[in-house]
Amino acid sequence: MMSTMLDYIDQESDALTRIIQEYPEKLAPLVTWLASRPVNKIMILATGSSWNAALCARYYFETHFGILVDIKEPYNFTHYERIDPATDLVIAVSQSGKSASTLDAMKKVQAEDIPVFCLTSSPQSPAAVQADGILDINTGIESVGFVTRGFSATVLNLLLIALLVAEHRRQIEEDERAATLASLKDAAQAIPDVIEKTNAFFDRHRSHFIQASRFVATGYGALTGVAKEFETKFTETVRLPSSGFELEAYMHGPYLEASASHTLFFIEDSVHTRTRALRDYMQPAVDAVFTVTLTEENNDPHTLALNYPLNHHFAPLLLIVPFQLLAFHISKAKGIDLSVRIFDDFDKVLKSKI
Repeated sequence: MMSTMLDYIDQESDALTRIIQEYPEKLAPLVTWLASRPVNKIMILATGSSWNAALCARYYFETHFGILVDIKEPYNFTHYERIDPATDLVIAVSQSGKSASTLDAMKKVQAEDIPVFCLTSSPQSPAAVQADGILDINTGIESVGFVTRGFSATVLNLLLIALLVAEHRRQIEEDERAATLASLKDAAQAIPDVIEKTNAFFDRHRSHFIQASRFVATGYGALTGVAKEFETKFTETVRLPSSGFELEAYMHGPYLEASASHTLFFIEDSVHTRTRALRDYMQPAVDAVFTVTLTEENNDPHTLALNYPLNHHFAPLLLIVPFQLLAFHISKAKGIDLSVRIFDDFDKVLKSKI
């Protein structure tokens, strides 16, 4: 029986738990490399959901450990940009390992005698074969094109890579490392409860989601990546205009598009004054506003409160799940059969995948 997007969402808790248990083995090539080299700046090559995952993890590297991260779109990097000579480590992220633009970007880096590690779900893929070291995401390939489990697993692996780099920089003691891993494991095991609450939230607002025609989400910090992945998932599955913005970026122009046809999602990990001020201001101008938050439950029916306090840098692991589920449920409720491939010759004609 063919797996569905929902099947992979349901597998996320077990998959993330396994990644935490096995990451020293799966990321071993990087551990070996780090033993002889200091790392102060990393370049990540990523596009699509991999780019969004890198956005979710970036600030853990930067604000917590002071490791600079430069995220590059592979095509633009290959044709128009140069690598910063201060770059110590390059990680190409491709779940399928078949992205033609990522492969070209890897070759450009390697031509400058800089090694590239490939973070992938397919260790036998073209990108993995090209790489100087393979970092196994440890989920296997999703048969559904709209990745969910793989996205969350990519975020987690990048957070664990940050932890490994910090260890080799001697920035983290064993007790903090153990506490971090315990927190990540607890978050993974909270996913079934998030799924249950999201399903109830969808049922409560089902009629609105079916008739909605324009979706927008905002996030901040690590949650910007969640907003961008919302955009990717809703565009791929619900197939209606959907946008994800960094909170302040939305305030600098995009808010002027708002109309009575818009459904807005505001994403927060804790009570966020700026987010709530924008939500309250926009509410009279749009069809509906919803808040998706890690804070405690309240009586607001338009708030999906997950009631799970979590470090801001780890919050994407839980806050992405409601949007993955909503994308699946809304598309199904609208009568979209996600098992039917559309634009089936796209990769062949455009040569975007190898």
